[in-house]
Amino acid sequence: MREDKPLAKGETRTASDTMRDAVGSHPVGTSVGAVGGLAAGAAIGSAAGPVGTLVGAAAGAVAGALAGGGIAEMVDPEAEDAYWRDNYASRPYVSQSYGYDDYGPAYRYGVDSYTRTGGQRAWDESESDLATGWDSARGSSRLAWDDARHASRDAWHRVKDTVERAVPGDSDRDGK
Repeated sequence: MREDKPLAKGETRTASDTMRDAVGSHPVGTSVGAVGGLAAGAAIGSAAGPVGTLVGAAAGAVAGALAGGGIAEMVDPEAEDAYWRDNYASRPYVSQSYGYDDYGPAYRYGVDSYTRTGGQRAWDESESDLATGWDSARGSSRLAWDDARHASRDAWHRVKDTVERAVPGDSDRDGK
């Protein structure tokens, strides 16, 4: 939803709408992109010596911030939550002992974690960090990480696939 677009009757603008519509404004994606771009720019600029390293790092940080923010803008957390709420029960790892209130935080954790990494890390590279952070992220979910990991991975890959379809080429270099 664009801020300059008139609202329909009964429609409200959320903070996530505003953040999503402002290019480069997502703080997590922008930060991740800036760090990755800084490193890449510094490496490329190193061929021209110390000054090239500094110039390359600065240019890379700006470009990376825009790219990282762009990935975050492609993801609508509310739409992801609605998708998983409607579809979680059909997933093979879902136990009848738990409801969406248990699985929902795991799906959100997968979405947020993929966005936070800016798509620069694979699930397998990130899983141990996610396992460590699950207790802080789980909220009222009763799932232990061994159960939550399946839902988080599912959401991670759904967002990854969404980004892959939106970005031309093989943005994450996985051959798809």
